[in-house]
Amino acid sequence: MRIRGYRSGVATLLPAGVPGPVYLGPPELTAARVFSSWTLDVPVLVVVLLAGGLYLAGMRRVRRAGQPWPAARAVAFYLGGLGVLVIATMSFLGVYQGVLFYIRSVQTILLLLVVPLFTALGRPLTLVTAAAPRAGRRLDAVVHSRTARMLTFPAIPTLVIVLVPFVLYFSPWYAASMRSGTVRELTYLALLAPGFVFFWMFLRVDPVPRAYPYLVALWVSAGEVVGDAVLGLAILADQSLIAGAYYHALARPWGPSLRSDQVIGGGALWVLGDIVGLPFLAAQFIQMIREDETEAADVDAELDAVEAAESAAAAAVPDDPGPGAEERAGNRPWWEKDPRFADRFRSAGDS
Repeated sequence: MRIRGYRSGVATLLPAGVPGPVYLGPPELTAARVFSSWTLDVPVLVVVLLAGGLYLAGMRRVRRAGQPWPAARAVAFYLGGLGVLVIATMSFLGVYQGVLFYIRSVQTILLLLVVPLFTALGRPLTLVTAAAPRAGRRLDAVVHSRTARMLTFPAIPTLVIVLVPFVLYFSPWYAASMRSGTVRELTYLALLAPGFVFFWMFLRVDPVPRAYPYLVALWVSAGEVVGDAVLGLAILADQSLIAGAYYHALARPWGPSLRSDQVIGGGALWVLGDIVGLPFLAAQFIQMIREDETEAADVDAELDAVEAAESAAAAAVPDDPGPGAEERAGNRPWWEKDPRFADRFRSAGDS
């Protein structure tokens, strides 16, 4: 079979023996076409409209109930999440993802890391709980179930988010995702799902099965960054062309050579994967600082309560309470009460 051309991201096939492949894909990618090239991906559009509508309805319901819902969460969900999803699948990236290897690499990073990161920052699970308490209780039961705790053990989502792109690029899955529209859409899902679970688990802005320390999240982040680098280097070092038969039969008459295209794509996976890790680390540090501030405020409140109670107890003691009143009031320093040190601080008159 020969690949005849490329229409809407799906290669068409001709029986063997038909003379020469004819390129029917999009025209040469130029700076102008980066902004003017768009395609329609119906399944993605349906998901975007449905998710956006549900989020908006939940946000309005929460605010009508008098509860705050910061605009920053909505911006993260709509622009960073759904907006980048549209760009990754329906802008020039969607048009040329089946023609240029490096375009597909950029799309992979956006779907695996960027869209899930900002979707998680939008706190969709918290919104469900606040807008629909009954559904929130069911969701909370699932989140805190034993199965969820097992599946979200830190090593598992980390391995999945690292291994999925490896399997994609070094198996027939990659070429199949460009020949079949159905496989392409399932590939989008296979990239988005582990990415969301990863960021949901370690950002901890939504309810999670178990809140692991941020130090664990930092180690996991380092592992994910190393995984992206290893993937990019493996593609750079691969002497054979990934999906070579597909790209040769596509017969693209413009742009970089097939080998150069793959080298650029490997570099994009490496560099962009590391760059995207920076907002994740920044979000973790911000959450860590906020958590420390909350804990410090709680400790201060407890100390203030203890001090107030001691002041009240001291005020209740008479002006001339007589000998031993200080001990009865419990105002002696702790080291004088501790039998290990009491003898050292006993005054000469007490001996």
